[in-house]
Amino acid sequence: MKKTLISMILMLIVVLGCQPYIPQDNTNNGQTYVIKDNNLPTFSSGKELLKAFEDAQQNRGRGFPELAIFKSFATTAESAPVTSADASASVDFSETNIQVAGVDEADIIKTDGEYIYAVAQNILYIIKAYPASQVEIVSQIDLDRFSPRELFIQKNRVLIFGSQSYEFDIQEPTPIIGEILRIAPRYPSYYSTMAVKLIDTSIKTQPKIIKTIDIEGNYLTSRKIDNYAYFVVNTYPRYFDNPRDCVEILPKLYESASTLDPQQEDFIPIARCTDIGYIEDVKASQFITIASISLESGELEKQVIVGSGENVYASQNNIYIAQTDYANYGGIGNPVEEDEEKTVITKFAIENGDIFYQNTGSVKGTILNQFSMDEFENHFRIATTRGNVWDEPQKSTNNIYILNQDLEQVSEVEDLAPGEKIYSVRFMGKKGYIVTFKKVDPLFVIDLDPEDPSVLGKLKIPGYSDYLHPYDENHLIGIGKDTVEAEESLQNQRNLNFAWYQGIKMAIFDVSDVNNPIELHKVIIGDRGTESEALHDHKAFLFDKEKNLLVLPITLAKIKGEKSRDNQYGDFVFQGAYVYDLTLKDGFQLRGEVSHYDDPEIYLKSGYYFNGDANIRRSLYIENFLYTFSNARLQLNNLKTLVKEKIVPFKTQEKPIIYYEEDVVTIQSLP
Repeated sequence: MKKTLISMILMLIVVLGCQPYIPQDNTNNGQTYVIKDNNLPTFSSGKELLKAFEDAQQNRGRGFPELAIFKSFATTAESAPVTSADASASVDFSETNIQVAGVDEADIIKTDGEYIYAVAQNILYIIKAYPASQVEIVSQIDLDRFSPRELFIQKNRVLIFGSQSYEFDIQEPTPIIGEILRIAPRYPSYYSTMAVKLIDTSIKTQPKIIKTIDIEGNYLTSRKIDNYAYFVVNTYPRYFDNPRDCVEILPKLYESASTLDPQQEDFIPIARCTDIGYIEDVKASQFITIASISLESGELEKQVIVGSGENVYASQNNIYIAQTDYANYGGIGNPVEEDEEKTVITKFAIENGDIFYQNTGSVKGTILNQFSMDEFENHFRIATTRGNVWDEPQKSTNNIYILNQDLEQVSEVEDLAPGEKIYSVRFMGKKGYIVTFKKVDPLFVIDLDPEDPSVLGKLKIPGYSDYLHPYDENHLIGIGKDTVEAEESLQNQRNLNFAWYQGIKMAIFDVSDVNNPIELHKVIIGDRGTESEALHDHKAFLFDKEKNLLVLPITLAKIKGEKSRDNQYGDFVFQGAYVYDLTLKDGFQLRGEVSHYDDPEIYLKSGYYFNGDANIRRSLYIENFLYTFSNARLQLNNLKTLVKEKIVPFKTQEKPIIYYEEDVVTIQSLP
């Protein structure tokens, strides 16, 4: 009956002109949908939406007359009772390193001070973490084909974001020939989704999945404010299916309290074709879904527009989604005159899970990451790079633009560091700090007065910073790479001005004299080839000013013997966490190292790249213990002495041994 009813509904959709039937104030797959008012214009028909995508595919159409947006659908569900966490409020523990106070960011490990929640190799682990004498795994959920990426925790709830793939075999009837009904096979239908799983952990030994949401597409990022998590999904339309109407290219949605895998008919279009919005001057190449979920009830709210999200900034009141609008290109691949790349910013207000479109604006150039954006006193600040460093005739430049709350540009600082590009940005109240790089590292101090922004001072030193972190209002921590300028003959040979990066460099910058910033302290870790996840993921960076504590993961490369050339790589000799005492007086003092590799011989087997399940990725502290996390284990060390106290091993994934014998491949499972 269910399949028959779905078939009738789909036939009705086609007849009614590409508008999927989603009942108002009626139930659909056990959920209730309520459409909220939205006064923004929409596509006039499904055909218009489909044509916009077709034109973009053929590189014809570019812009739209004005922005439209999908009306929000709110699902209502029964709230499950939630009890308070057992952890004492007096327990001292670290939290995820975030950009904005009060706006949490999902990560692979979280703690509430008593329990640790972590995902490793498709398994969710719930670990009793405090007191240290009682540390043990209390439960684990094998997430099977679901690939978890990161999670939030809130009281007795865990929310996991990840990905899932589904394959459905479809057969369609062909006309009856004689008395025989011939069945014509079709290619399988694939749904690659970002997936959300809400888990009740009120009984820690028996966690239970209480809500699953699948949205066709790719997970971009998420934020959590109080009990609500907001997340962004990018979806490419289904052009490989040769769409005949707009419904076929819309993202599909599945929502259920069941832990069973859905059937194809359980997926529904995420919206009506005429409720999808678009951003002016951005090609119709993808869909963006901006959604929220309550960690208490599992209630889902969402909005959908045409576009593609690349970077997201969130304050406690607004979410800004940035995407690049690439320049038009002529027949020979050259940009059309006076048409350059720009960043389009779309602003949504958020409140208790509700999402409201506000405005759209744009600035010249492209951005680096989420730290390139900031909101302060009803203004939005954004740092961009225009052009490319390799384009000598038209040198790249770097800029800061200040927009009002309607995303209208009110002022700017342009043409910083010609020929370089932005490597890191940090906005701190009325000041901004930008690091650009090509051969040396200029740190710019910017006055962000909306009426008259200006460069106050700059510092040029070797190296660059990939990440800037506030130490206090007058000092910054920078982490990046040391550099050595390439030989002049080589620069002439390659017709480029460049430098060779070396080991990891950390520095403390004193910006108390805004006109004359100085490098107060620095330390160089390893040689060329040394890496840290903290260089490209700020959540791997642990800093506590009160404890004078700095911890970051390090994959250490050292040159054995005498260095022969500036671009020489070192050999891998260590992977783990470097633990520093950090003060303004003494700078970086190495307290010690922690590793999850017990056999140093493993480094001898490495080549140009070193990676393994025992690579430390995150660190946190609870009271007087340092907890380091890898895919292989959780390890406890005394925070002061770094003496190893306990190891909590994780389940390892068994990998088959493959024997190649002539043309026959034999697979033997590990014992």
